[in-house]
This record gives sequence, C-alpha cells and structure tokens, in this order.
Amino acid sequence: MGKARLTAFFGILAFSASAHSALINGAGATFPYPLYSKWISEFTAKNTDVRLNYQSMGSGTGISKLIDQTIDFGASDAPMTEEQLKSAPREVIHVPTVLGAVALTFNVPGVRELKLSPDVLAAIYLGNITKWSDAKLKELNPDLKLPSTPIILINRSDGSGTTAIFTDYLQKVSPEFKKKVGYGTSVRWPVGLGARGNEGVTSFVKKTQGAIGYVEFIYAKSNGLAVASIKNSSGVFVNPSVESVSAAADGVKIPEDFRVSLTNPESQKAYPISGFTYLLVYKSMSKEKGEPLLKFIQWALSEGQTMASALNYAPLPKSLLPRVKAKVDEINLN
Repeated sequence: MGKARLTAFFGILAFSASAHSALINGAGATFPYPLYSKWISEFTAKNTDVRLNYQSMGSGTGISKLIDQTIDFGASDAPMTEEQLKSAPREVIHVPTVLGAVALTFNVPGVRELKLSPDVLAAIYLGNITKWSDAKLKELNPDLKLPSTPIILINRSDGSGTTAIFTDYLQKVSPEFKKKVGYGTSVRWPVGLGARGNEGVTSFVKKTQGAIGYVEFIYAKSNGLAVASIKNSSGVFVNPSVESVSAAADGVKIPEDFRVSLTNPESQKAYPISGFTYLLVYKSMSKEKGEPLLKFIQWALSEGQTMASALNYAPLPKSLLPRVKAKVDEINLN
C-alpha cells in the first residue's frame, strides 16, 4: 500500500490510500468537522486500505445528499424529521458520535466576558435589543463598560444543525421567538447577516466589531474569540466546556433511535445550548462500502472517543455507548 496521505482544503477532507480500495464519501455538519478531521486522519493512518472523504457543507446538505444517495453517509447535528426519514429509500440509523456546545461568540472591543440570560438572548435575536449599551445588557453585566456600538447579528445562511440546536433552545425559552421564528435547520431571521458554515460565522465575527454569532465552541476557542456564559434553567451562568456539555445529557431520557433534544436541561451544571451530533447511515449497505464504513464507525465509538475532549467535544456518556454500539451492529452488509 502507498503511504497514507491526508488532504484538507476548503472544508473538504479526503484520504487517498490504494487505487483498489473503495472510496467512502460523506458530507454534512460543519459542527463536528474539526473532530471528524482528526478521526479520519488517525483512522486511515492505521487502516491504509480505507479511503474516506468528508465534505463540511452543513447538516441540511448532508441529509439531502444522503436521501438522494449521492453520498455513503451523512452527518447532522439535527435529527432527521419523520418526513425526511420517510423520503429516504431505505431505513436510516442515527449514530450519535459526541456532544458539543453552540457558543455565543462576540467581538466587542475591551470585553472578553459577557453574561446573557435567555430572555435577553432571545430579544437580541428578535431584533428588540440593538445596541451593546442596552439597559438589560448592563443589568446583567454591571462591571463591564459596554459601548453604544450597534449589535451586528451573524446567522447561518445554509441549512445547519447548529441553527437547529440554537433555535430549539430559543423557542423553548421564548414564546415570542417560537411564534415569530420557530425551530429548524433554516429559519427566517428577523435581523442579521448570513454566513455559510461555522467557519463563515466565525470569520465574520472575528473581523467585525460589534458582531455576535452562534458557532460550535471549538471554532470560537481556536480563533481566540470571546464566548458568553449563558444563564441555564437553574439560574446559573455557565460557560461551554466538556464538563458542562456532558452535564446536559444527565437525566435526559434517550429514545431508542437517539433523536433527542438536550437544550435547556434541568441540571445546575449544564450548559443550556448543547446537543448530540450524528452520523447518518443506511441500515442496509453494500459490503464494498459498508464494511470499511462500519469499521470506521466502530473505531470512532471506541478509540475515537478518547480524542473528543482535547477538541472540546464531550465523549458519549458511558451508559449510552453500549446502546449506540448495539444499534450499529444492526447494520446489514448485503
């Protein structure tokens, strides 16, 4: 076999090993892309007969491409809807891989720490609070010198599981947001500018004074951006972290198909805007494509879990792992 080679370019991760091995194509969520990049690099270095290609394009695209069968597996932070599952040509299995946080990252000169409550956060995204010097923001942050700079909202312009997790949270904590905007991978935002992918939102916030945007935590942290602490349902201001994201799953009943919302949980230690990210695979696959993909997924659920925390994702709860592995074992290779 030739020496393993990993190439990452503009959100496309591809590995080329042997001309005789089948190429496994996947696409979808930008939320877990940093971790999936690491996983594919590590896995293919040890399994040089496997070629994996993952395109970071957004959860909505991952779901649609899976349904159209133009990829071998999809990735999404938002579970597929009943309608989407019915439109798929075969049964789809949701495989939760890790948990992550949707962080509120901001660019306000001189400000590195910021507290946001559910009502204030909803008011910002409804366009009801338009300046950083608003009285409600000052009340939450009395020790900060907040400028009169206009708030520039940066939203996702593509179909996004990150948007789904964020809007799921906002529609739970704000009846007005639920009525006017609602929940989904794509919504009609009342105000703000659009950017594509977590990468695009991060870049926009980084270069725009007064901006605020929602991204997967690692995108803010790796770019040195400030992140807000969010008041959870217990009244505690919590920062996103591996520990606070893990706490979001504590006590939550996980259904058999793993399609569940983790936002706004009751735990005092929980970061309230957290969620699973999923690999989406057909329950029945060809042996040529299914065998190496299954091997990768099994590796991700074992050795791969040990790499999650270093990239600020939370590994799956130990109590859940056996159930996920059992579900993966149901995959049929025809």
